[in-house]
This record gives sequence, structure tokens and C-alpha cells, in this order.
Amino acid sequence: MAKKKTTGPSFQDLSTAFQNGNVKPLYFFYGEEGFLIDELQKLAVGLVPAHERDFNLDIVFGPEAQAQAVLAQCAQLPMMAERRVVIVRGFDSLDGNALFKSYAERPNPHAVVVLCCNGKPNLNQHPYRALRQHAVAASFDILKGGALAGWIDGRFRQLGAKTESGVAAMIADLSGPDLRTVAGEVDKLVTYVGNRQQVTREDVVRAAGHSREENVFELQKAIAAGDQQRALGIGLSLMGQATNRHGEAIRMIALLSAYFQKVWKVTACRERGLAERDMARHVGVPPYYVGEYAAAERRLASRLPHAFGALLAADAELKGGSQRDPRAVFALLVRRLTTS
Repeated sequence: MAKKKTTGPSFQDLSTAFQNGNVKPLYFFYGEEGFLIDELQKLAVGLVPAHERDFNLDIVFGPEAQAQAVLAQCAQLPMMAERRVVIVRGFDSLDGNALFKSYAERPNPHAVVVLCCNGKPNLNQHPYRALRQHAVAASFDILKGGALAGWIDGRFRQLGAKTESGVAAMIADLSGPDLRTVAGEVDKLVTYVGNRQQVTREDVVRAAGHSREENVFELQKAIAAGDQQRALGIGLSLMGQATNRHGEAIRMIALLSAYFQKVWKVTACRERGLAERDMARHVGVPPYYVGEYAAAERRLASRLPHAFGALLAADAELKGGSQRDPRAVFALLVRRLTTS
């Protein structure tokens, strides 16, 4: 998988080390991207064979434990095995976790201890400062743009599937930055294509329950072109297919907001005279999509401030408990987005 912005080793480095049994006595994971931390916890569990887990594996929930008792578990020797594993989830909520400052300085060499925080703690305080100094420490941030698309491509490769150009970017746009959701979509697509083993852009659209002619990407194109009738037809059709019209309207507004933000970034890139490759990196799209976004920017540049205001108003109305039919809210939004 593609490397991401992180402090310490990457997810791929850690994953490979765990899978190969090339481990250290103490790990400290933190950050907003809990899915990656959960994945590493699963790999840490796999370090202990199933028949040894009753004796050599402890999984502790920080809010329900005391640091002194957890430290005793970390200090134990493995029973008729190479190592024991202790995983502490919600380490930041473990009562008395400052005691781990001393443990970080001299960890049990016969154990693999994995300490996982929910979010990012104050790294200037102990025990976190000591853990960053002595443990294998890694921070996992929310993936966005090219980093998210790279992660998606990597997951497809892990599952033995190839992808057509643009697939990862489409999934990132449809699913947003939540990796748990993204991973589910990737897994679903691999199952969807079956023995064909290559995922196409059309597969992404069809697996989402949309047609080639009516999907959010065609909606974006219609709005960029100022085609009010087509944009409205696509949007209403998508809402008609959804089990929750209100939720579908909110989802489409979120996707359109992300689209307009990318178009707005193109304006900044153009003013700075960036080359297409640099522009793609800044906007967060594959290089072969830059031309499409640049064309949209030329058509929409003068309407961008108005568009952001319209999107914000529609989102606020739908989330604010408005009794108005979401189709009416969306129709008004489309009219505002496609009117000069």
C-alpha cells in the first residue's frame, strides 16, 4: 500500500514486520485513523498461534483496567512459547498509565506490547513522551486526496485485483476519507468482479447501484456544463432509487461540495502557473483528470463563491430538521449551481 503521512514507520512497514514475525518489544500507536490501528492490532494477535492464546495473549480495554495490573501482564514470561502479546486498546484512558514511563525504558524482551490510543494524546507529557523515545511509535492521520487513492490501489493489490485508471479516485470521491467504509467498498468490488480480476470505472458505478448515465459523476459533469435539466434529472433519479431520500440528498451535496473544492483549488494552481503534475498533486486527483477539472474551472470560476454559499445553505437546511421535501431542496440547489 502507498505510504501516508505519518510519524514513525508506515503502516506498510509495520504490517510487513508483523506478518513476518520481525517484531520489537513495545509499540505505541496513535492518531485519528483508527481503522489502520485496528488492522495492526489484528496482525499483532496473529503473532500468537491460536492454541497458545489462552496463555500468551491479553487484550485489555483501557477504560476498564488499572495500569498496575496491565504492567504485571506485560512483565509475565510466555508459557511454553516464543513470546506473549499484550494489546491495550484505549491506552489514553487507562487509569494510571503514567506508570508506563518506566516500562518504556526497560520493556519485557519476551513480550510484544501494543499500546493504542484513541486520537492523539499530549505527546509532551509522560508516558507518551517516553513511549515516543523508546517504543516503536507511529501516528496515523486521516488519509485524503492522493494518499487515500494510493491506499485504495494498495488494498486492491493486496486482494489480487487490478484496477482501471481512475477507479481509486472514484471510490475515494464516493466513500470519503473513512477507511472502514472505503475498505468495505474495495472488498465489495473485488467480490463483484469475481474471476475477471480487474475493476473498471463502470464496475464502481454499477456496484453502487447506479447506471452509466445516472450517477454522481455524471451529475457533476452536468452541473459543470450548466445543464440544469440533466443535472436535476440525475439527482432526482438517484434520490428515487435510494431507500432514504433525505440521506441521499445530503450525500450528493457532500460529494458536490468536495467537487467544487477541487475546482476551486485548480483556480489557485492556475494563478500560480503550476504544471499539470503539480496541479494534480495539489488538487488531489490523478494527473489524467486534471484536464477535466481545468475545463470545469474555466466554466465555473465566476460562480464559485455563489456555489459554495448555495451548497452550504442546502446542507444546513437538510441537517437542520427542515420539513421541506429534500427533492425541492435539491432542485433549488441545482438551479442555483447552474444559473450564471
